[in-house]
Amino acid sequence: MLTIIAITVGLFFAINIGASGAAASMGIAYGAGVVKKRLALILCSITVFLGAWLGGGEVVKTLGSGIVPSSTFTVPVALIVLTSAALALFLANIFGIPLSTSEVAVGAVVGAGIVYQSVFASKLVWIMLFWLLTPFVAFIIAISVTFLLKNKHLKKWMEAPKAVPYLSILVVFMGLFEAFSAGMNNVANAVGPLVGAKILSTGNGIFWGGLFVAGGALMLGHRVLETNGKKITSLRLEEGCVISGTGATIVTIASVFGIPVPLTQITTSSIIGIGYAKNGKSVLKKDIVVQLLTVWIVSPVLSMVLSYTLIQLIIEHNFYPIIAMAGVLISVIGIMSLMKKQKSSITVHQEIAKE
Repeated sequence: MLTIIAITVGLFFAINIGASGAAASMGIAYGAGVVKKRLALILCSITVFLGAWLGGGEVVKTLGSGIVPSSTFTVPVALIVLTSAALALFLANIFGIPLSTSEVAVGAVVGAGIVYQSVFASKLVWIMLFWLLTPFVAFIIAISVTFLLKNKHLKKWMEAPKAVPYLSILVVFMGLFEAFSAGMNNVANAVGPLVGAKILSTGNGIFWGGLFVAGGALMLGHRVLETNGKKITSLRLEEGCVISGTGATIVTIASVFGIPVPLTQITTSSIIGIGYAKNGKSVLKKDIVVQLLTVWIVSPVLSMVLSYTLIQLIIEHNFYPIIAMAGVLISVIGIMSLMKKQKSSITVHQEIAKE
């Protein structure tokens, strides 16, 4: 029964990954009117499955046995890890905090590893280094390519009507490349713990995980596609190519090395890079940087705490670490509340001084 529940939770997680991250990959092509919504979702679902099937194996191995040994993953532990990741995303959606599925999945696995003191620290540091560097690399690449596109001869050609068909084809290709890379990297988030627990073989995990990610994109991805394509911002075709191409290239390289990386943060960094190249430092608003850092920190920590807590309570029947964590949580909330009151007090005094 636990095995069936674990598989169900994993595949449900896969559907949600497809409906959010994977479906977003075709947003630029759809928003530019190059492809219709239904065709965009069909192309996305096919390509994301191919990405998972042809190149998802290395990241699955990392989630299943690269961060903690596969012996850590019993069926109950795998179930709790997947539940923690899914619950973290659910809580984040309630509070309106955008989280990375890759970071949430890694955090949940680390939580299990902390309980059994079995985390491969060197591999975890390597992954975190990628999390730090890949958004920065995406930012730099986007700036460089955008400045290159400002070349007057190239700019003149792109503004000509005859260039539109070529750019349209290119933006669709880049969108499909991004979907392919999402399949390579993100399918592991849903099935890695199942493979680690020997519930599914690597081949079956990739196949079924890829199939459900593709199904999620096809059946439930229309809202994300609409939001990303038409409700956030308008982009030129060449800018869309830069964003999709940059993200897809970085994620594909990371997938070859078996590193789960946050595609959403990489894409956001590319968009910021284009804005910086066009408008200068004004685009580097403090709140954007703070949001990226918050997502980077909150994503793995939230799922790690949930995974650790649930394993201690349900499997180990150990309540003492939970009491300590509750004390830390109360302390943090108290400090934040005091800081907020102090900030309000300073603001009031400043207003009085002005009067």
